[in-house]
Amino acid sequence: MDGFKQVTFGKTPSRKEIVSKRRNSAGEKKTLKIIGTVLAAFLILIVIFLAALIIPGRNLYFAVQKSANSAKEAYSAIKSRDIASSQAKLTELESNLENVNSQLSKVSWVGYVPFLGSYEKDFQHMVTGGIAGVQAAQITVTTLVPYADLLGLKGKSSFVSGSADDRIKLAVETLDKVTPKLSDIAAKINITGNELDQIDPNRYPEQFGSLPVRGRIVAAKNLFSATAKLFVDAQPFLKELPTLLGNKDPKTYMVLFQNDAELRATGGFITGYALFKVDKGKMQVIKADDIYKLDAAKTKTFPAPPPILKYHINVNTLELRDSNLSPDYVVSMQKFESMLKDSVPDLPPFDGIVAVDTHVLVDAIKILGDFNIAGRQFSAQNDPRCDCPKAIYELEDYSAKPLATFNTERKDIIGVLLYQIMQRALGVSPSKYWGQLMEMFLTEAQQKHVLFYFHNQEAQKGIEALNFAGRIVAFDGDYLHISNVNFAGAKSNLFVKFSVKQEITVSDNGSVAETVTINYKNPSPPSNCNLEAGQLCLNGILRNWLRFYVPSGSKLTSFVGSEKTTSTYDELNKTVFEGFMTVKPEGAAQVVVKYNLPFKVKKGDLYKLLIQKQPGTDNPQYTIYYNGKQIDQFFLLTDKTVTFQL
Repeated sequence: MDGFKQVTFGKTPSRKEIVSKRRNSAGEKKTLKIIGTVLAAFLILIVIFLAALIIPGRNLYFAVQKSANSAKEAYSAIKSRDIASSQAKLTELESNLENVNSQLSKVSWVGYVPFLGSYEKDFQHMVTGGIAGVQAAQITVTTLVPYADLLGLKGKSSFVSGSADDRIKLAVETLDKVTPKLSDIAAKINITGNELDQIDPNRYPEQFGSLPVRGRIVAAKNLFSATAKLFVDAQPFLKELPTLLGNKDPKTYMVLFQNDAELRATGGFITGYALFKVDKGKMQVIKADDIYKLDAAKTKTFPAPPPILKYHINVNTLELRDSNLSPDYVVSMQKFESMLKDSVPDLPPFDGIVAVDTHVLVDAIKILGDFNIAGRQFSAQNDPRCDCPKAIYELEDYSAKPLATFNTERKDIIGVLLYQIMQRALGVSPSKYWGQLMEMFLTEAQQKHVLFYFHNQEAQKGIEALNFAGRIVAFDGDYLHISNVNFAGAKSNLFVKFSVKQEITVSDNGSVAETVTINYKNPSPPSNCNLEAGQLCLNGILRNWLRFYVPSGSKLTSFVGSEKTTSTYDELNKTVFEGFMTVKPEGAAQVVVKYNLPFKVKKGDLYKLLIQKQPGTDNPQYTIYYNGKQIDQFFLLTDKTVTFQL
């Protein structure tokens, strides 16, 4: 029709199409309903999971916090030597750790969850090991309670009546009751070690933010492993302690005084000795004298070995005072003892040799107070005449002045001083001094200012495990020991300081080259060492016999700074590079040694270096470099193991 447009409508759907569309719509609604149901179920599971984790986790967190606070309090009590408080705090800590263990069991199902499970198991190992460690500490503290007074600890003691000698005697007689507890302690320590061994540090990040994580876990595991091994290895010594203290039969020990102002391989020039008898813990001085008098009593002479002929001045025989040539204390003492047996038959037999140096003497005086002997005051205060403790100056002034002939009538001031120290320490209640003295003595032994050699083989095995025997030890890795021996250089080690730089260079093929540089410096003016002047000759020219002990098979490539022909040989299962140099007052010297190690290393390996300290040395600084980068710097107080990743 004119004036109208044709309108075309879509095709009318068939019945079949309508039914199909309705079915698709219903299917979509059903799918959405299923998805909704699944999501709702998943959300419910998440809520249940969080509820099951958060509520016990919250309790676990608070239990851990409480245990951490208890651990701090227990450590503080132990550190302050309060044995009664330590007992209570350790009991509290064990209870809190047991609570942590209980709370942890409520989330033990996390152990089956991928990824999280490993961390839950690690935490379980940590808690179980911690409980056993605390139990080991409890046994130890409980065992020591009866001896609190004698050990200088705060707490009640079973030996509070009678004289100090009576208490010591009774304590030593009861020590046999203590030693069986060592096995119980070792068993608990073994449990802790086994638990910690199952923790894998590699699943933890190197750092969490700025906080190191993996390194601390490794360090903690290594520290416990070393401590546990130390305790286990030291058990022979601890079990023999009653015997060593004369519980069954009296024992006699020789004490050697080594003057580290004139440094020798084992710590210092042997200047005096004393023989002590120990009977059920009670000590008695049998004899004390100057080493020169003991040398004068020898019935035969011994030819000087090559080092003395080569480096000493006008010395053609080997004397007892010069016999500590080996840096291994036991080897030196066996030589000293064999000379005594061959040449001084009248000397009473003894059961071991303990060496102490001036460092021990000064630290004992700091605790016990000043001593006045032969009109001289022995004090720990600094003396400006030597910039050293007054006790050291007085000893040197009395014994080291040049004399045309040796005065055999002079009193043995060192023996008298050692005797008076012993008398003052034992003459009052042990609680006044013994705690401080024992702590000091252990520190001095760790730093090699006290060295032990026992004839009792089990005790010696234990003392070597404690590293109190001055041994040159075997080591699987890189190794360095520097031995300085002052041959006729007055007491110049009072003034000469040295520092060491060790540069480790690893090539692409894994070979290792090392450069060790020692810088010596003597900033003080010279003493008047003229024999006729009769002045105290402390600071003279240091004549230093120098030895580098390195891994066996190492090859020397350069030795710069030696004033005599150098030599290379094997000794004590090490390769030794030997030289000689001097240091003048107000002067300096440098020695540089280069060598190649006998083994190769691989990238990714853990490099291990053991540096053994020379006894008698006082905190030389070491700086370690790897491929030109400084990786460590420290003062060498004790033997030290340096590790780093290649």
